[in-house]
This record gives sequence, structure tokens and C-alpha cells, in this order.
Amino acid sequence: MIDTGALKDYFTGLQARLVVACEALEGNNGGRFRADPWHREPNQPLGGSGLTCIIEDGRVIERGGIAFSHVTGKELPASATAKRPELAGHAFEAMGVSLVLHPHNPCCPTAHMNVRCLIARKADEAPITWFGGGMDLTPYYPFTEDIRHFHATCKQALAPFGEGVHARYKKWCDDYFFIRHRNEPRGVGGIFFDDLSEEGEGVCELCFALTQAVGNAFSEAYL
Repeated sequence: MIDTGALKDYFTGLQARLVVACEALEGNNGGRFRADPWHREPNQPLGGSGLTCIIEDGRVIERGGIAFSHVTGKELPASATAKRPELAGHAFEAMGVSLVLHPHNPCCPTAHMNVRCLIARKADEAPITWFGGGMDLTPYYPFTEDIRHFHATCKQALAPFGEGVHARYKKWCDDYFFIRHRNEPRGVGGIFFDDLSEEGEGVCELCFALTQAVGNAFSEAYL
């Protein structure tokens, strides 16, 4: 079982590192993120807190956001239990980091990244934890060397977790972000995974390690 304190430490630390990396890209005379914290009282239907960091009109980044959220609820919504009816009535805790970056220069691609964890709890039952996330690239003017670097970095990040993992998550991303009414993909893809949860001793920790590997790879893959 993963300690929620360790999860929060990782996600908040990742957000802070990404903000620092983006501001380094902006340079001494570039833009800076403004921080917008939020909080919901525990007695509300949805409780929790978070920090949204926004940059606008930077030297490199026209607009971007790097957000951490930590949400709790007394009962999972019906949409979350549609595929897992056994979890109906469970309380939940969810946290993660999401990012979107839009550069000024149309030769620089837009990027998206998200890593997250959800924990379902019920009295007298062991908590159920699963992870999800990924990253993808949307160039306006594609450059082959940039696209190869992005995919190669994603592949390298997932290599320690088994042969075929990257290929599976790459295809998942291609399928997930395919725009069916236009019959075309959104950008050049990347990696995507969801409902990563396996039973067995130490497996939850392995799922968390994979999620961390994806989050940690973003700066190298994109910036």
C-alpha cells in the first residue's frame, strides 16, 4: 500500500521542478509563473486543496499552466464506478499534476502532460489504488528530429518496466487522442495509460514508480 504522504510529496515536488525548468527556459528576462492556491472545506461534497501555476506572455511560452490538485470525496461518482461497480459507495482521494504549454513560436509544439493517482476506500476493506497519465506533442509545423527525440525519451523512461510497455502506451495514446469526426490524430502522439492497478506485494509501488518515470521524463522530452 502506498503512503499518501509519499504521493503528495512526489506530485508537489514534480510541480515545483517543472515550474523551475520552464522559468529557466524563459531566462532572466523571461516570464514567471504566478501561483493561485485553492482550498475546499472537508465538510463539502468535494474537499481538498491545490495549487495552480500560470504563465502568460512569457519570452518563450505564450500561455501555460502547471497544476497540482488533491481532492477527496465521500463517495465515488457514478461515472467512476461504471466499469467498477464493486467500488460503489467507496470514499475516494485523488491527486496529480497536469500541464499544458503553448509557446509563442509556431515552430515550437504545444505539449500536454498528466500524472495522477486515485485511491478508493471503504471501512474494513483494503484501499484500492490505481494510476494514470501520459504526455503528448502537438506541433503546428512538425520537425522530424523533435518528434524522434520526444518519442525516444518516452521509450527510454518506460524501458525499465518491461519490453513492449512503451509500444502499448504509445498505441494507447494514438487511439485515445484520435479525432474521429476529422479522421486524424491530435498531433504526433506520445504515451498514455490509465487504470494502472495490479494486485500483489510490491506491485502498487511498481505502478507508482512507472508513473514517476513518466512525470520525470517530461522536461527532457519537451523542454
